[in-house]
Amino acid sequence: MNAARAAPGRTRTRRALLTVCTMTATIMQALDTTIANVALPYMQGSLSASLDQINWVLTSYIVAAAVMTAPIGWVSDRFGRKKLFIVCASGFTLASLLCGLAQNVEQIVAFRLMQGAFGAGLVPLSQAVMLDAYPIEQRGQAMAIWGMGVMLGPIMGPTLGGYLTENYSWHWVFLINLPIGLLTVAGLAVFMDETRPKTHLRFDWFGFIALAVGIGTLQLMLDRGEQVGWFDSPEIVAEAIVSAAGFYFFLAHSLTTPEPFVRFAIFKDRNYLAGCFFMVVIGIVLFSTMALVTPFMQQMLGYPIMTAGLVLGSRGVGTFFAMVAVGRVFSNIEPRYLLFVGLGLCAATLHTMAGFTEDTPQSTIFITGAVQGFGLGMVFVPLNTAAFATLPAHLRTDGTAILTLVRNMASSVGISVVIANLSRMTTAMHARLSEYVTPFNDALQMPDVVRNLDLATDTGRALADAMLTKQAAFIAYANDFTLLTWLAIVSIPFVFAVGKVGRRPSARGPAAAVAE
Repeated sequence: MNAARAAPGRTRTRRALLTVCTMTATIMQALDTTIANVALPYMQGSLSASLDQINWVLTSYIVAAAVMTAPIGWVSDRFGRKKLFIVCASGFTLASLLCGLAQNVEQIVAFRLMQGAFGAGLVPLSQAVMLDAYPIEQRGQAMAIWGMGVMLGPIMGPTLGGYLTENYSWHWVFLINLPIGLLTVAGLAVFMDETRPKTHLRFDWFGFIALAVGIGTLQLMLDRGEQVGWFDSPEIVAEAIVSAAGFYFFLAHSLTTPEPFVRFAIFKDRNYLAGCFFMVVIGIVLFSTMALVTPFMQQMLGYPIMTAGLVLGSRGVGTFFAMVAVGRVFSNIEPRYLLFVGLGLCAATLHTMAGFTEDTPQSTIFITGAVQGFGLGMVFVPLNTAAFATLPAHLRTDGTAILTLVRNMASSVGISVVIANLSRMTTAMHARLSEYVTPFNDALQMPDVVRNLDLATDTGRALADAMLTKQAAFIAYANDFTLLTWLAIVSIPFVFAVGKVGRRPSARGPAAAVAE
């Protein structure tokens, strides 16, 4: 009797410890998507690198992670999920150590490639482990716990990166992963169960190479476009052609081969397909907003890096409370209704952000960020739970890998679009506003204006140009936030494409059986 009572307790304890290990892996990888951004200027000086060279510290990681995310499902099935998870966590930790010890830009770019390649599997594998570890009625809570790492990591990355860089050195941006990585590897080795390897599987090399070429060159194009002038540059045109060819050959091959590299059966599931659509929306809204808000606060409002980081932290606070709340009520509310409310909050806060000016108080920015974080949290948990509710268990690892890839690709596209639009609109608005700065504008000839802004002097003209540039940038930021607002609004009706999700396993009904 005592043994029978102890068994469930041991199972719950083991599952809790496994959850901690998967969470540390998720947080470690999610942090590294943004933590190095604020350290780049310090790294550039320390490593004697040019601006173009130091940007490869980010590009190399993004490209390697994007390329290596897609095969995670196959490698997990072929060799076993536990082996792969431990290899990825160990490789990521070792690569972090090497990044922290790098002596020149060539070394750190090579080690960031290695870090991205090993880190690609951490998020999809951790999600697959969490989905398998919890019964269907508890998956809402499980995805809330897992989602905290995925969502809070990128949000808190700039704050932590800024603190470590300012108070210690840029090396600690990478070295901080060492204790976390070692504990993760040890915990996975002890608490995780191995899946049965499928030794009969054969790797689709043509499909992988075609997809890798398509994704890699697309990421390269998105990352380099702003620096070299987009399609005015032969480099970007060449990368676009190569990427399109890679995706074409991948699709043509996958639809005609008996064992494709990506199992397209996952897209036959309605909930999973809807999940992919909303993951695109989340990827664009979350990461594009982060890419805009950080320079907006530092450059437009003049916030110091730590102040900007603390204000940005409100987004993480809102996300945390949303995931706690959603995890508790998920069993009683259909995911589509949570998605509806979450997207509505995102749209409302983005509309508010479109009206930000230099007179906007810090408290308004803080509250807006917190509410937006709450809305994103309300979307993320039901989205990830519903996407896998009716997906067959043997496709789960493939599903988590593709969903992660979709989010990463969407975020890259979104960031590139909003930054390019910001640059274009700033130039266009500056030109339009300049049309009103003429000797024929009576307002500029008033004594009080001339006393502070005399266009007949070099100082006055420079001051006027700086004012025009700043106002043009405010308009450009507002335009970007408005575009994101409309994206959120347009996506809201599609929440009803998400099917009803059964909460508890039942002997009747294929959905419950499949979800289990």
